[in-house]
Amino acid sequence: MVHRSLLPFLLGCASAFAAPLSGVPTSISNSTISKVKANMLQIATHSWEIGTAMEALTELEWSSLSVFGGPLPPPVKLPSGTASDVIQWATQIVRAKDPNALPLIDGDGAVGDPASIGVAVLLTNWTRTNRSDNEFSTAAGHQLKYLLDVAPQTSDGAISQRADQVQLWADFVYMAPPFIAYYGALKEGSGGLSLLQIAYKQCKLYRQYLRDASGLWKHIVLGDWQDNHHWGTGNAWAAAGMLRVLETIKHSKLASQLESEQADLTSWINEIVSSAWTYQHTNGTLYNYIDESDSFADSSSTALLAAVTYRMATLTGNNSHISAANKAYTLIKSSVDSNGWLLNTVDPETFDTPSQPGSHSPEGQAFVLLLQSAYRDYIAKALRK
Repeated sequence: MVHRSLLPFLLGCASAFAAPLSGVPTSISNSTISKVKANMLQIATHSWEIGTAMEALTELEWSSLSVFGGPLPPPVKLPSGTASDVIQWATQIVRAKDPNALPLIDGDGAVGDPASIGVAVLLTNWTRTNRSDNEFSTAAGHQLKYLLDVAPQTSDGAISQRADQVQLWADFVYMAPPFIAYYGALKEGSGGLSLLQIAYKQCKLYRQYLRDASGLWKHIVLGDWQDNHHWGTGNAWAAAGMLRVLETIKHSKLASQLESEQADLTSWINEIVSSAWTYQHTNGTLYNYIDESDSFADSSSTALLAAVTYRMATLTGNNSHISAANKAYTLIKSSVDSNGWLLNTVDPETFDTPSQPGSHSPEGQAFVLLLQSAYRDYIAKALRK
């Protein structure tokens, strides 16, 4: 891992290296990233915001413990202080959990969103110092049971994103399948393999329901209302969620038994990324509804899709979309104000209006951190070649 403080030096040397670093932008400063993180922690309150924030902290600060950083399962014993912010947050949530509820936290009517916290709970359980403490494994097990056995499903097994009806949202792919996959990677054996296959199947089913011929995904289908627009953040959620499932499988001990699944996930992520960047505007942004010219610029989806693009280039060695990611990174860098707030975001609760002046997107703040982590790791790998 290359420490963030080394990035300015490394980027200054980029011209001495081959094509992958050609045109790479200079890094967002450490002080700015610290402000972005502090703001994220201040305003992340909903279940999906907390889960995304936990993932952002893990990838940014404890990259060896993320699914992008090392083999799974992770070490059972961690050095003192390692991942303490993530573990303490997960501990607080589990200890505040309603003992009569299966989900980890109130999901405001969403099935998948509470599961976004599940990876952090599983990591907390795996690395707990008191090996006789079963509260985290019990909480994670209840969350899994809710997803697989209680939540509404389509007739072919796609788990609904809503608890009150069968309705599929692209957002779900970032929330639940990565948790199911991580559970499987830690469980290992036939039971673990089954969970990894379930995570893959959920991605496959969601793609079948939501994907259009263009390669972009609709936001919401089924239920008593739909959003058939190609919402930028929805496409980013889907691509990033499938990427986490892919990397979980890849780093698990069961990877050799899931080679076709890995190939499918790689292809499906690339469908979204390739299609989305054809609509990138000259300043680097994507619009909120990606392919609609009367929509508005959205920095949130731009940041997360750029993060996916850097991650995929790091994983596959295919740099065909790096120029788009570099333009997006430059745009995001200029869109973070002096106080560490990401500007020009969509309101994450309306989907179709910009955030109002003085209001900010918790997930947008997390996406900046996910982008910075992906950018850092892309550069680090390129410089090792």
